[in-house]
Amino acid sequence: MDNFSRLSVAVATFGAMDLTVTTEHLAAAAADLVRLVPGKLLDPVLSGVVITATAEGVVLEASDRERSARVECPALVHAEGRALVPAKPLAETLRALTAPQIRLVVEGSRLAIRTEGARFALPLLDIDLHPGTPPRQDTANGTVSGTHLATALSTVAGTASRDDALPIFTGVRVQSEGGRLILRATDRYRMAIATIPWTAQSDPVDALVPATLLAEVGKQVMGEHEVTLRSAHNTFSLSWRRSTATTAVLDGTFVNEGNVVLSKVDTRVEADADALLAAVRRTSLYADTRGVVHLEVGDSHLRLRSANQQSGEAEETLKATTHDGRTSPSYQARYLVDALRPFAGGEVHLAIQPGMRATILTAVDPGEVNIKYILVPIRPPQP
Repeated sequence: MDNFSRLSVAVATFGAMDLTVTTEHLAAAAADLVRLVPGKLLDPVLSGVVITATAEGVVLEASDRERSARVECPALVHAEGRALVPAKPLAETLRALTAPQIRLVVEGSRLAIRTEGARFALPLLDIDLHPGTPPRQDTANGTVSGTHLATALSTVAGTASRDDALPIFTGVRVQSEGGRLILRATDRYRMAIATIPWTAQSDPVDALVPATLLAEVGKQVMGEHEVTLRSAHNTFSLSWRRSTATTAVLDGTFVNEGNVVLSKVDTRVEADADALLAAVRRTSLYADTRGVVHLEVGDSHLRLRSANQQSGEAEETLKATTHDGRTSPSYQARYLVDALRPFAGGEVHLAIQPGMRATILTAVDPGEVNIKYILVPIRPPQP
């Protein structure tokens, strides 16, 4: 039998699957799964979703061999069974349906999605070729609030590099220390560190986890009461409510702010984060091709400047509390915007070092999610 024929074979481990489910619930489960494991476009099997129906309900699973996810959904199961179908067409079909309930039925070599007056049929792939998903570890390392984790990851995961040629910079270091969970990421030009409350249950955690997965997890766990973390055998998993995401970890735990010199601070500034962020965005409209904005520190103010020979120049002044020296660095505007965004709604403290040493941004009044952002300045434009 050739590969194409094998992919078209209907395989079920027990019975012909038949179930009724709320459309909204299954559509949400499928959408979450596809975002957690986008799938390998060149391999139909690894772009598929395994649907398992049992007396407890229906489970959707996906794996690309490095990353896997599992999402449970309540359902009325008429006949237990398993099937492997293309994940993206399933998710898109469910999202488009308006009927409150649907019925999934294995019909020969197809999985039929039935509503009143309509039928949609997906091809069954060979489930024997699918790698499956790893069983969930019984022992948890600890738990965190889903909202705290989501808030932290919205900053930290976005700071990791997107350059796959340097995979060690594409991860978030997840490390527990006592009652804290510390998340760190860097792309070599900036670093974000977030500290959130942590309830330890067994061994400490220290793993470098792909940032792309954590960014999506952060979107899905917002509002969740509890997220459970498990780390074992070069894998890392997170579980919440009816979902579990598991990934192979990256090699390296070097991501540490201790590698950045932070002892030469000679200028300290406190300013309203929203006002400073808005001023950076406005003045950056006149920045040069490198997107450079100059931050001039005065006695009781900050002055932002940018200039471009073609578009002109911009200058804006805002109130600030300044201490010690008057070191006035320049930054790439888009990085400065990213650095200020986590502190919106409050006051931000800038600890500025002379020369090309990093600037440290922290909240004047930090909450339970404590963010530290380290930003490397850029050489100012030549006059």
